[in-house]
Amino acid sequence: MGPETQRRQTANDRRRALRFAINAPLTVLIGNRKIPAFTRDLSNLGVYFYLSMTDSIPNDRDFEFLIEMPPDITLSAQCKIRCLGRVVRTEKASTDLTGIAAEILEYSMQRDATLA
Repeated sequence: MGPETQRRQTANDRRRALRFAINAPLTVLIGNRKIPAFTRDLSNLGVYFYLSMTDSIPNDRDFEFLIEMPPDITLSAQCKIRCLGRVVRTEKASTDLTGIAAEILEYSMQRDATLA
């Protein structure tokens, strides 16, 4: 077993929840700023998303974000998930994107009528 396989198994062993590969719009809310991003994968405990290299999220405090779940994923109407999260890891994903792994501390579902 090579080092890459061992690293992948160790990362998977640490996960407490099944992750789903979901590419959905995400908006980071920091003060009056709304930073556009998009998800790579999602579970009820965490999310991995990408945002522009020019944007940043503070590592030392919790932050809010909204995930737009399309009807084909929810199997009903479009909804947004409002989350409180904490950055666990950041990494350069490409020349213009930063990857963010965040723990989800709290979340609530919002239907179309309550979207802000």
